[in-house]
Amino acid sequence: GIASVVAGHPLDTVKTRLQAGQGYGNTFKCVLTVYRNESLSGFFKGMSFPLASIGIYSSVVFGVFSNTQRFLSQLRHGDPAAAPSLTDMTLASIVAGVISVGIGTPVELVKIRLQMQTQPYTKANVKVNSTVPGSPVYRGPIHCLRTILQKEGITGVYRGNVAMLLRDVPGYCAYFIPYAMFCDWITPAGSISPNPFSIWVAGGVAGAVSWAVCTPMDVVKSRLQADGVYQNQYKGILDCMLKSYQNEGLKVFCRGLFVNTVRGFPSSAAMFLGYELSLKAMKRCQSETNP
Repeated sequence: GIASVVAGHPLDTVKTRLQAGQGYGNTFKCVLTVYRNESLSGFFKGMSFPLASIGIYSSVVFGVFSNTQRFLSQLRHGDPAAAPSLTDMTLASIVAGVISVGIGTPVELVKIRLQMQTQPYTKANVKVNSTVPGSPVYRGPIHCLRTILQKEGITGVYRGNVAMLLRDVPGYCAYFIPYAMFCDWITPAGSISPNPFSIWVAGGVAGAVSWAVCTPMDVVKSRLQADGVYQNQYKGILDCMLKSYQNEGLKVFCRGLFVNTVRGFPSSAAMFLGYELSLKAMKRCQSETNP
């Protein structure tokens, strides 16, 4: 999970600015604008909270997915280690997507709120409670979370959860299934498990496919969660979709598609490679400790 955040966060910031910000134009212009105004540190805004919580989030998602698969294999074939069917993988992906929203929504909310603060915070010349666009509102992730709780309550912390659910359920189906299929396809015949390069490529392809599928709802989620940094524009998910469409047309739901797809490859490649290698290392340690 940590490998995934480090590999993908700079482009995630660009994606969020394109989807929920104004005046950034295309991807290249957005990158230049962030760099000119905020230097390299601007690309890493909001990274500390996902970095601190990604271990829990990733272990829950991957754990729920693999254990649901094992449960379904036990139910259908009487053997938890039996190869899962496409239906089993789909059901396991859906369950993982639903469970992930409970943990992921607050993390995504804080990350996006911090990413949408376009100026660095300095105690000397800016008031923290300033609501002028471009002025900082939050000092950091903990202050951001506390401020949201104070102003909006627990429902504010889960702002955008429906949009995230509609993003993650199909997103995880397009994540785990292509990964498993691509791993099988590129693993040489006779090999017990895929080699690291196969895992890296399969994970990258799965990430790119997944983000391409869920970008439209990711735009809605980003706008809902960014809403409230300076002012409230949207009453809910349908209002956000309708206003976005009326103002910018259908193309608005493809904002950040290129960045999402490009970011999805290294981010997911790092995620799956880290996961598989960590799992193999722990299994090896366990077998050496308990022969």
